[in-house]
Amino acid sequence: MSTALERPVQGARTAVSPMLIRLVAERATGALLRDRGTLYLRDGQVVHAESPAAPGIDVLLTTAGRLRPEGWAEAVDRAGPLGRVARFLVESGQVGDGELELCHLGALHDAAFFALAPTSGPTRFRYGVAHWMGTVRPVPAAAVEREVARRRELLDRIWPTPDLDAAPLMRGRPSPDAPLTPRQRAVLARVDGRRTPQDIARELGRPAFHTLIDVRRLAAAGAVETPRTPAPTPDLGASWAARMAAETTTAPDVALLRRLRDALEATL
Repeated sequence: MSTALERPVQGARTAVSPMLIRLVAERATGALLRDRGTLYLRDGQVVHAESPAAPGIDVLLTTAGRLRPEGWAEAVDRAGPLGRVARFLVESGQVGDGELELCHLGALHDAAFFALAPTSGPTRFRYGVAHWMGTVRPVPAAAVEREVARRRELLDRIWPTPDLDAAPLMRGRPSPDAPLTPRQRAVLARVDGRRTPQDIARELGRPAFHTLIDVRRLAAAGAVETPRTPAPTPDLGASWAARMAAETTTAPDVALLRRLRDALEATL
């Protein structure tokens, strides 16, 4: 089918679940676009997810030192137009098959947590769109939704204040004997009234959800708080949805791949 075909869903905050059920039943292939991210399906299963709120697999691999930035840039440049970036990384010996699978699965669930967040915005599905990463290991959509729900419940059990999740963080006044783990100290060291949890996650090269867990625990200990009057921030969700709607009209998007390559080369 044409990649330009889309079906908007407007209204209920949980409209994505019925839509996913229908797409799974259809064994649909394409991109499910939402305000805060995109899920890519192949034969009704989730094969990739992206969100502006979650570091991509490139950030997770390169920041951790598992992959050189120039190696990622080469993979995107040579294999991206063919939709085989994942296979290129493995076949060129830059990343082990199992390591890539684990990292990709973590990045998929991390992005899906934000992409499937409750929203009142439209949901669109573009049939036939494939991600340039290629398929690593498909995940049943029901398993993705269950994991999203589990993560949301876990955050609420730790500290039920979702306003912390996207706002610039400020230091609080923790108890002097409050025990902090090394991971929490690394997060707290970057709290300056300007950085959001997503900013901190990218700087540390960690999944955004793991960073949110540390932030909620720090908040429970009184170590961080949100500014009383947060500075206005750009609507990343709206800009993401608009950009993705434009960029998924072709598959793969060679112009986007070249921009990613240029950005990575600029950091070398």
